[in-house]
Amino acid sequence: MEFQGGLAFHHDMNIVTKAKETFSHNNLQEDPLTSIYVHHSPSVDDGGTLFKNFNKQSANVLSLNRFEKRGSLKKVNVNDYGAKRNGDTDDSEAFKKAWDEVCDSGEAILVVPKDNYLLKPIRFSGPCKPNIEVQISGTLEAADDPSDYDEDSRHWLVFDKIKNLYVYGGGTLDGNGKPCKDAPTALTFDSCEDLTVENLNIENAQQIHVSFQDSENVKVSGLNVNAPEDSPNTDGIHVTKTKNIQISDSVIGTGDDCISIVHGSKNVEATNITCGPGHGISIGSLGAGKSKDVVSGIKVNGAKIFGTKNGVRIKTWQGGSGSASDIKFQNIEMNNVTNPIIINQNYCDKKKRPCQKAGSEKSAVEIKNVVYENISGTSASEVAVKFDCSEKFPCQKIKLQNIDLACEGGDDAEALCNNVDKLSYIGHVKPRCSKE
Repeated sequence: MEFQGGLAFHHDMNIVTKAKETFSHNNLQEDPLTSIYVHHSPSVDDGGTLFKNFNKQSANVLSLNRFEKRGSLKKVNVNDYGAKRNGDTDDSEAFKKAWDEVCDSGEAILVVPKDNYLLKPIRFSGPCKPNIEVQISGTLEAADDPSDYDEDSRHWLVFDKIKNLYVYGGGTLDGNGKPCKDAPTALTFDSCEDLTVENLNIENAQQIHVSFQDSENVKVSGLNVNAPEDSPNTDGIHVTKTKNIQISDSVIGTGDDCISIVHGSKNVEATNITCGPGHGISIGSLGAGKSKDVVSGIKVNGAKIFGTKNGVRIKTWQGGSGSASDIKFQNIEMNNVTNPIIINQNYCDKKKRPCQKAGSEKSAVEIKNVVYENISGTSASEVAVKFDCSEKFPCQKIKLQNIDLACEGGDDAEALCNNVDKLSYIGHVKPRCSKE
């Protein structure tokens, strides 16, 4: 992702509404996690049912425990700490004071009522005493003066080093989408553990909307993320160096990746995602600047992708190293997507340096064990499936199962596959690679 200048953003939900009307889940099928999550090894082959039921039961227990405890939690209202709540006066200090009270006391809820709050960059830091919740019902708007970001130009709101944090409430975080030199991420969770984030609207970020980094055991659901299609580098949900994260039931439309998964991420699952406009769901980029990047155990199960530049993509830089492995994309509907299925293992930026000639690379991010299953819909280009892999370090063990992609006008689409070792087909697969 390369930063470019931004423009004032305007929110438009019409295309999301249209997508909801266009797509249907009737043809989607569920598949167990066992194929990529090797830590699941029940005594009998239950088809993943035991694991899914355990997850549902665990989630229900956690929700019940939270509901039962909420009545006894101390409520700390930002309005009681001097917030003007008019959307014009800086309320940052009131939020900081309220957070200090919540963090120091534990067993507490930071309450943001249905008012409007103007905020400069804030870092809500831990460690805190146990059982912290943040209930955002109102609208938080980012300060628009570039000088407000002098101390931290890359972040607006940050929660860091907190365990057992629950953030929710149905409110809105408005990143203000105006030009800023280094473009802050709207909402960042850094070094958090046992984190739940749900039912929030995040819009018009100056760069990434929501970032999870160096965190573990994360559940994300019910997010609505929106920015104009021409807004640069506005990834919806960004995952880096994070393990065991579940993203579900979210609608994302931006000017960049709906979901981006990069270095150090492991056991990432995205389910029931609506994506568009934007650049699709991406693993990468990986290996930039000859770095060693590793991701594994990635699963996208149930997505509706429309009007995007890419559908499901794996993108690695020339000259990098490491691996992207044990990846599964399944039960996905494409509508007018330019590159529905794409692997680019030879990415380079011609503006910065010449691209390497094929076969001259000394290293590459290896791509292996990738499954595409139950993917259908339309391509905005003639090539619906494109695997552009390294000549010296080819993609390994790529499986296509039950694929049905055609051009938007109904013509047959093409598949181009270069340097794939052990490419396999199961069931109906259209288009198939002409070069195997």
